[in-house]
Amino acid sequence: MKTVTTWKKEHEFIAEHSGNTIKIDGEKKNGHGPKALLLSALAGCSGIDIVDILKKMKVEFSGFVMETEAELTEDHPKVFSEVTITYKINTAKSNEEKVRKAIDLSLEKYCGVSAMLRKNSPVNYKLIIEG
Repeated sequence: MKTVTTWKKEHEFIAEHSGNTIKIDGEKKNGHGPKALLLSALAGCSGIDIVDILKKMKVEFSGFVMETEAELTEDHPKVFSEVTITYKINTAKSNEEKVRKAIDLSLEKYCGVSAMLRKNSPVNYKLIIEG
């Protein structure tokens, strides 16, 4: 895996991977900040796993949103001291156990981003079933 990140101006960069680009901006005016990208990567990684697992379990859902938050340490380098993902999924309440199993499998077994982050800080989650 390789990315190419090019400085544009001030704290703004363009990151490229496989023909796709992402704007990065330390001032967060014209792109995501680097730590926000890490949280988005966690949500994307876990979300992909969960969609695949729920599909295999034949769990139907009509919407899926993840809100990912992190607490930062006070001292430099400021790193995540704790991460919490709130999973909001539109499905029947009777699917809650299967959804929790899919989340647990993602965060503990399949999601590489979660595995990397857990080496430094706990990754917790909340689940909201919206039906």
